[in-house]
Amino acid sequence: MPDTHPTVLAIITARGGSKGLPRKNILPLNGIPLIGYTIEATQHSHYLSSNPVIVSTDDLEIAQIAKDLGADVPFIRPNELAVDDITICPVLLHALLWVQEHRNFYPDYTMLLQPTSPLRTPDDIDEAMKILIDNNADGVVSVYPSQPHPYLSKKIVDGRLKGLIESDTVYNRRQDMPSSYTLNGALYVARSQLLLDKQTFYNDNTYPYIMPIERSIDIDSAWEMHLANLILKDIKQ
Repeated sequence: MPDTHPTVLAIITARGGSKGLPRKNILPLNGIPLIGYTIEATQHSHYLSSNPVIVSTDDLEIAQIAKDLGADVPFIRPNELAVDDITICPVLLHALLWVQEHRNFYPDYTMLLQPTSPLRTPDDIDEAMKILIDNNADGVVSVYPSQPHPYLSKKIVDGRLKGLIESDTVYNRRQDMPSSYTLNGALYVARSQLLLDKQTFYNDNTYPYIMPIERSIDIDSAWEMHLANLILKDIKQ
């Protein structure tokens, strides 16, 4: 680890109005509220140990549970940033501008950690930060090897199957297909100025942090919650 770390603001976003799995952010997963796994990961991260981690939520119950788990919940998110069709960047900018105004903290980087990725570890956070620093990157986003591969995906056009990816190249073996990676939602980090200027984590200097598929569950359904519970029980055995 380098001796001098850049400053980072980590934001855990937890809206109260989940539609796919109601109240998912505080549902018990192996006996712990779902958001607790992300809070715990930040508490054991080397890079985040000396940087602020805040929870942005519109929900008083989520806020109290997060506080009980040791998280910092400095504000309640405005209602206009908690509607169903809100994108994530306005939520992050609200939190970033809040800490700049109220705590006089101007972080070099801003990190998004979503509670729906409970299998993300402190090491994942630290390794992503190491990639960021070692490459002088503008951003790092977590991904996993695509399964199934996009070349195997199909679309239906006029009742007929067509390749989702149109290509003249035919791959007879899966191992001959080009490498493909899928966003897993576990971790996003970018220069704060990039978020302020462009409201994105991506540019030509964004790097991947590759995670295994078994730790890339992004919970939005009861089935994914059940699967994560089975994996956690297996880890503890």
